[in-house]
Amino acid sequence: MPRNSPVSLWSSITNAGDISSRTVVGAGRSASWGELAAASVDDWGVDVRGRCVLLAMVDPFAGAAALVQFDGVARRMVLYPPDIPREYLTTIAESAGADVIVTDEPALERVDSRVRCVAFGSGKTGRAGVEREPQIETEWILLTSGTTGVPKLVQHTLKSLAGAIVPDPSSGSMVWSTFYDIRRYGGLQIFLRAAFTRTGLVLTGAHESTADFLARAGAHGVTHISGTPSHWRRALMSPSAARIAPEYVRLSGEIADQAILNQLRAQYPQATIAHAFASTEAGVAFAVNDGSAGFPVEAIEQTPDVEMKVVDGSLRIRSDSNAVGYLGEDIPPLKDSEGFVDTGDELELRDGRYHFVGRRDGIINVGGLKVHPEEVEAVINRHPEVSMSLVKTKRNPITGALVVADVVPKTPLPTAGNGAQALQRDILQFCRGELAVHKVPVAIKFVPALAVAESGKLVRPNA
Repeated sequence: MPRNSPVSLWSSITNAGDISSRTVVGAGRSASWGELAAASVDDWGVDVRGRCVLLAMVDPFAGAAALVQFDGVARRMVLYPPDIPREYLTTIAESAGADVIVTDEPALERVDSRVRCVAFGSGKTGRAGVEREPQIETEWILLTSGTTGVPKLVQHTLKSLAGAIVPDPSSGSMVWSTFYDIRRYGGLQIFLRAAFTRTGLVLTGAHESTADFLARAGAHGVTHISGTPSHWRRALMSPSAARIAPEYVRLSGEIADQAILNQLRAQYPQATIAHAFASTEAGVAFAVNDGSAGFPVEAIEQTPDVEMKVVDGSLRIRSDSNAVGYLGEDIPPLKDSEGFVDTGDELELRDGRYHFVGRRDGIINVGGLKVHPEEVEAVINRHPEVSMSLVKTKRNPITGALVVADVVPKTPLPTAGNGAQALQRDILQFCRGELAVHKVPVAIKFVPALAVAESGKLVRPNA
């Protein structure tokens, strides 16, 4: 959080200079930062003062308005993204100690007696009718992604969430956007960055296609935009990728391999292409702007305000951006005895540069030998005829598991025939030249698309 920033998001916005000229744009409505801050929590018809409120809004714009208006008033806010199954709502509400659940989904009123369905409308403009002095330092609860079962609840403060945001005097002409939902850590980072710097912001729309979002982002002059590598691979497959002309492109949330960095450089030659490491638990660690996968060894020692180390191949981080901890009973500690967060992301040192090879909990065991799916995908994705890939495991009675891959080709191919078989052989030969024998897929299957979760990550079996 920028030094000397007020305790709440609302006060940070209202204590700025001109906040009427920069606009937050949703799929169906828009408002200036000033209009969002001027609305009263009383207009929602829900008493949140000093209470724990769970926000289960579907409309990202309504969610944005609630974050501005409830922070500094509610004791705790739980951000419940639309992609989290609603069957977990009551369990998560109980774990968080929620007093009230605010949603724009009428059907949820039958799920839990605490649900209050609001017909969002007056959050765009309104009167500054709520007493905000003294302000409460609201606790922010984010849900983890990429796991099966009920997600963990991660405790943050506004200070830890905004710890990596540096005010930029030249930011007035920026218009930020992101493929992420703003209830997820990656999207929330962009939302807070835009709020603290009072830049324009274009939000995704609920159930909006990639093509429609890109067209709308282009129409509003987006200059800075972020997403996962999977977001970007899907975007680059759309003709609408040409509808934006960003000055800055940012990747995070998954390993940014050289193939996707090169493809973005080719598509947006005028842009700075950056990839960052961040997670809900560890916070933002660093960003790399040199166009190469991985990061220099020096970044471990020379990143300001962030301490990093590699222990048993895994990246560990200690900084003011770390989450406070997990919320709930029988939850393991977030940090080790020295205050470091073990990210679970494994690294390899090659030629003076650390490269992410995959998640520790995603390893495929082939006859006792480790295979990181992401490492194999990075090789497959470098093939000139491949758009994206997903590496999986196949049970085998001898080795226990084998490596197989689903591949989205750049040119649609029949599922059978000489053309498909030739490309399969070519990809496998390419892999044999780059990977150890046990890492080479035993089979390639062509698919028209791969499932990407609302978090922006590839949907991995058993992930």
